[in-house]
Amino acid sequence: MLIGEIFELMQFIFVVAFTTFLVSCVDYDILFANKMVNHSQHASELVKVTLPDAFLPPSVCSARIQQNGFLISILVIAGVFWIHRLIKFIYNICCYWEIHSFYINALKIPMANLPYYTWQEVQARIVQIQKEHQICIHKKELTELDIYHRILRFKNYMVAMVNKSLLPIRFPLPGLGDTIFYTRGLKYNFELIFFWGPGSLFENEWSLKAEYKRGGNRLELAEKLSARILWIGIANFILCPLILIWQILYAFFSYTEILKREPGSLGARCWSLYGRCYLRHFNELDHELHSRLSKGYKPASKYMNCFISPLLTIVAKNVAFFAGSILAVLIALTIYDEDVLAVEHVLTTVTLLGVGVTICRSFIPDQHLVFCPEQLLRVILAHIHYMPDHWQANAHRYETRDEFSQLFQYKAAFILEELLSPIVTPLILIFCLRPKSLEIIDFFRNFTVEVVGVGDTCSFAQMDVRQHGHPAWMSAGKTEASIYQQAEDGKTELSLMHFAITNPKWQPPRESTAFIGFLKERVLRDSSVALAQQAVLPDHALFTSIQSLQSESEPHSLIANVIAGSSALGYVSHELQASRQLSEVASALRSFSPLQSAQQTHSGFQTSGSHVEGAPPRAHSTMTASGTDARTASSGSSAWEGQLQSLILSEYASTEMSLHALYMHELHKQHTQTEPERHVWHRRESDESGESAPEEPDAQKGAPTVIPRSASYPFSSPRQAVEELATLQTGFQRRYGGITDPGTVHRAPSHFSRLPLGGWAEDGQSARHPEPVPEESSEDELPPQIHKV
Repeated sequence: MLIGEIFELMQFIFVVAFTTFLVSCVDYDILFANKMVNHSQHASELVKVTLPDAFLPPSVCSARIQQNGFLISILVIAGVFWIHRLIKFIYNICCYWEIHSFYINALKIPMANLPYYTWQEVQARIVQIQKEHQICIHKKELTELDIYHRILRFKNYMVAMVNKSLLPIRFPLPGLGDTIFYTRGLKYNFELIFFWGPGSLFENEWSLKAEYKRGGNRLELAEKLSARILWIGIANFILCPLILIWQILYAFFSYTEILKREPGSLGARCWSLYGRCYLRHFNELDHELHSRLSKGYKPASKYMNCFISPLLTIVAKNVAFFAGSILAVLIALTIYDEDVLAVEHVLTTVTLLGVGVTICRSFIPDQHLVFCPEQLLRVILAHIHYMPDHWQANAHRYETRDEFSQLFQYKAAFILEELLSPIVTPLILIFCLRPKSLEIIDFFRNFTVEVVGVGDTCSFAQMDVRQHGHPAWMSAGKTEASIYQQAEDGKTELSLMHFAITNPKWQPPRESTAFIGFLKERVLRDSSVALAQQAVLPDHALFTSIQSLQSESEPHSLIANVIAGSSALGYVSHELQASRQLSEVASALRSFSPLQSAQQTHSGFQTSGSHVEGAPPRAHSTMTASGTDARTASSGSSAWEGQLQSLILSEYASTEMSLHALYMHELHKQHTQTEPERHVWHRRESDESGESAPEEPDAQKGAPTVIPRSASYPFSSPRQAVEELATLQTGFQRRYGGITDPGTVHRAPSHFSRLPLGGWAEDGQSARHPEPVPEESSEDELPPQIHKV
């Protein structure tokens, strides 16, 4: 990080100095051979022009710079900006030194061993050091959620504002429809206005200003914020030429060499900045998000490549033929006599023809590949976890493809948006963000809570299904949130599951524990139905072929099993297909074991096998002792073994979350089949105001709510034990929910491997009963007060 900032400072100086040199110190007439250079006394004598001949003398170069007032003003502004970055760099050095001292002195982690530590191990040491030395004086113990809140305070706010469609980043354009425009420059201005700029809503890094927590002067605060946005927009408009020049120069110096070396690189795709914010869970660190989206990159690329126009393919083939023919002749002539390159524009023509042929080939699909859009979109969902409702069963439509391209855009489109950002950003700030000033003030007042030892955080980041759950995402009967308070697209529920799986030692609050327990009950019930109907992963050719393609790791193979099993149901009714898909995902989730079983080999691990008919099951051995989290436990004397096992277990955790995402989307799909669609592309007007009343789903009216018993909610319904007695397997216990289910069921042989890590505890593993630590006052347990907008 420190070395990177040093090179950024050097890079800025190089770009400014090199550009100034090219503008003022080069004689282009000599460089282009428009003016002859004679070093000898004989005019008829031919001399070879060298590169220094095109450079002007220092005195002439200095005079030209002094005569150019516009260039001097740019250099002054660039110098001021560089000094600002230098001061920030010096401040960061002090921060880095404090972090360095904290790791060495407090956490006892030497810098030489730091690359071999996982985040879970570092986090466990922070929690432990709080118990021993009270590094946070406001509370006795720090939880994993407290640490995440401190790191991701502002990012959680941004994720929530994008989820609630509060930021003006979607614009209807004639002929293009709804278009997303969200660039790094626009994001920088949003954060400058809301969080850390002069006059921002936060008075420091952990506390919102007191006046923004009260609703009495909301109109005055909205006018104040509107005026500040106007001035920042005007400043962006004044600096627009300078920022635009910098963007063009930086893009030219960065991408020209890449374009020459790999002409098809601009045709590659990347996750857009909006996509990264839309797909991000609450309380998800950068490396966790990057790992998840990287796993979905290949299926996303394959899905986008499904939509290739036959007409465009024919045109690309013929253009490539014509350009390739001319290129072949020029190459043959150059091989015969290299003097051909001395002819004017021959080298330029060869370069352009080569680039053109490469671009045309990118539009020609492989004739041996067959794509299945529905399966690919389902694989993508397993990794990205979020998807609008209307995409399902419509993966083959160009409308779905166009909307997905807003999340997964061309690299060329990303560069073009960044180049246009200096021009468009001031317009968005002045004409689109200013009218939303009152809504922004209400958002920060209604959705900010104070947590002891953490400070002010976004209430959505608490992942409380009671305050921000959505009835269509298994929160019916458990949430008191109005439409204004509900997180869209299952953000609260999916974020809760992701955080619970990523941090298995975290103890959720009572309502969240009840939600996790209810989800576990549904998994067990659906998997029992699947076992009874023998609907667990049919053994057919398509399943075998897809499973054979998954050679990377066992968790990926399990996802392939689920996708393959659902693909065999294409000729049954829609209701039966949905039921079968739900049962298969539930069976996959049930096949996980909580103790991260694996076989010990010379390298420290061996994957566990599945039980196949006719073959004896392979033995399992636990990687860690009972009651110890395998992700944070030491795996032996070798640091490499510990890192390798941590990577393997993180893969299983990722697979478990992928299966949960598929399962919860199937449940949501069943719930919304008879209800109108409501997703990010078509929000209702009531979503953007605080006047909405809480909704009561008809399906839950009058129905008793089954609350499972757990470590933090220790009682259950009497009816639960009777119903589950004959169907649920004895001894299973959810590792993060602490719910024990009696009963026995004899499982049929399954094609699934008994994967470690995941969610069902062994016999004899006791539930955890930590002592609750009071963190908030009684007012924090009530729903946030909603003021009419």
